[in-house]
Order: sequence, then C-alpha cells, then structure tokens
Amino acid sequence: MPYNQFSIEQIKLNFGIEIREKFGIFANISEVEYSPFLTQVLEKFVPLALEIDSQKSRAEYITAPILFELKSQLQTQISLFSGQEFTVDLEKGLSGNCDFLISYSSDPLTIEVPFIVFVEAKNDNIPAALGQCMAEMLAAQLFNQRRQQEIKTIYGCVTTGTNWKFLQLIDQRIEIDLHEYYLSNLGQVLGILHDLIEQVD
Repeated sequence: MPYNQFSIEQIKLNFGIEIREKFGIFANISEVEYSPFLTQVLEKFVPLALEIDSQKSRAEYITAPILFELKSQLQTQISLFSGQEFTVDLEKGLSGNCDFLISYSSDPLTIEVPFIVFVEAKNDNIPAALGQCMAEMLAAQLFNQRRQQEIKTIYGCVTTGTNWKFLQLIDQRIEIDLHEYYLSNLGQVLGILHDLIEQVD
C-alpha cells in the first residue's frame, strides 16, 4: 500500500518498530540566520497560503521556500526533491511519492542517499500524518541499507508549513519529538535542518 495509508499501529506490526516519544529532542539546537529574500517571500505568501488553507498551498508557499533557502545555504552538499516517486519495496508497501525529500548528494536528478523526508499534513492534522512519515523514513533506511550506505539515522518531519514536528529513526526505533517548532521561530527550524545534515558528515 502507498505511504499515505500507513498508520502508526501498522508501522509497529509490519516492521517491528519501537516507537518512543521524547520532549525536546531538537530543542537545544542553535538558530540559523536566513536571507532577507526568504523573509520577503514568506511575508508575501504566508497570508495567501493560510487564506487558501490547503495542503498544496502550504507546501508551495511556505514549506518549499524554506527548503529552497536551506538548499541555497548548503549549495551542492544536498539535493532536494519535491513530489518525487520513491518506491523502494512494493511487497512491504513502501511505495508512492514523497512531498519533499533531501538526499545527501549533489546529484539533482536521482535520489542517491535519502536521509530526510517531509510530509505535508492534511487538514493541519500532524498526528494523522505520522504513519506516512514513518513509512517513508523506513523506505529511506531500507534504500540505503540495500546500497550499503552507512546512514545511521533517518529523519522525518511532518509540517503544516507553520508547525513542524521532527522524528528520527535509529535501527529499529523511531523517536518522536513531542515539542513542535514554529514558523514564528524560523531560525530554529532552519537550525534543526542544518544540524540534521551536519550529523551525516
């Protein structure tokens, strides 16, 4: 079944995953400055995204510009994919498209080393999208394992554009940060994303 049909319970049963909740896993990460251009873009388009209030509008007008800023800051260190098909194992149900995915590779055409996946929450319901995010994280882990790529931690994020919730997958354990991070503190969100990428180095 596609990623968006997975529930948390199915993740536990189908993959033998232990799920833990922890408060503030990423809370102490330093903020990162961002460009005046991103500020201008968000000032212009966040009100429009919230007025339209659809999953697509939030992804295009809020989430995408933030991830473009991240890509710009890191230049060729990562590749960003949007709406990319990412089918890893049909028998396990790990199939479908990712809203956004970051690969630790400079290749902009093919996913080579996936390690952060992003799911845009429907109807502003972050908890309902956690199963999908976990499934995509497991797919990224399996993708790397099959290619003997030593990526110890896979990260996930469920976002509404204004709220961001982060997860991490280590071996057979997924940890969910109970703390949510907010667009109003964008420097912290970007700081977390920078830190996740630095952990791969």
